[in-house]
Amino acid sequence: MKSVKRGQLEKATGHVFKDPGLLTRALTHSSHAYETNPEHPEDNELLEFLGDSVIGLVTADFYFAALSGRNEGELSKLKASATSTLALSQLARAIKLDRAILLGKGEEKCGGRKKASILAGSFEALAGAIYLDGGFDAARRFLCGLLRSTLKPIKSETLTINNSKSALQEICQKAGFPAPEYRLVSEKGPAHDRTFVIEVYLGDRALAKSKGPSKKSAEQKAAEKALKAFFGRKIKRISAEAFVIEAEDLTLR
Repeated sequence: MKSVKRGQLEKATGHVFKDPGLLTRALTHSSHAYETNPEHPEDNELLEFLGDSVIGLVTADFYFAALSGRNEGELSKLKASATSTLALSQLARAIKLDRAILLGKGEEKCGGRKKASILAGSFEALAGAIYLDGGFDAARRFLCGLLRSTLKPIKSETLTINNSKSALQEICQKAGFPAPEYRLVSEKGPAHDRTFVIEVYLGDRALAKSKGPSKKSAEQKAAEKALKAFFGRKIKRISAEAFVIEAEDLTLR
């Protein structure tokens, strides 16, 4: 895979950095920082922390203005979908951020460039760096340009649920079932490459099990498996995470 030069990434984001060091910091994964300077590593984790809040605010403001006719619950679901690890990792790939991230040799060999968690974290760090370098307006321009592409699949008035955990929770509540419980089965691997196995239960009944690079992603996958395997409802996916459940029955198979 060819690497992406700074100028190409700036063109993709629409922001030219006054402080190129901020961009370099945003692209530096902890694995690379510790390999190159173990005593004083400078990675992108603080920028990731900042970027998470910047993305949340811009996304909320964007949907509030673009979809003002929807209620608070719907907007919250849309925001959660747009700022999820999966959604942010897809945005990272869209601007070829995956080709620009600086990874350590070990992480590179483990396929870190394809991991959704690393891509999403780097995207958050990039958003944080743009905010520090150019202010809130620069961050808004960068993010809103990408968010507009998410409007098309959510125009339908039938959209009710935006992710598997929300869907399972809502269905169980309507059907009078106990709330789903997500139990950690196992946690393996080094700190930079953890694998979590989660099993979802309704009361004492195990519904489904799945794994992921974070507890959150494993829970989402387990919930989706439970929906497909145990509920007699037709699920129509309309975007990366958003979907409509069309049938009316709430029968647990």
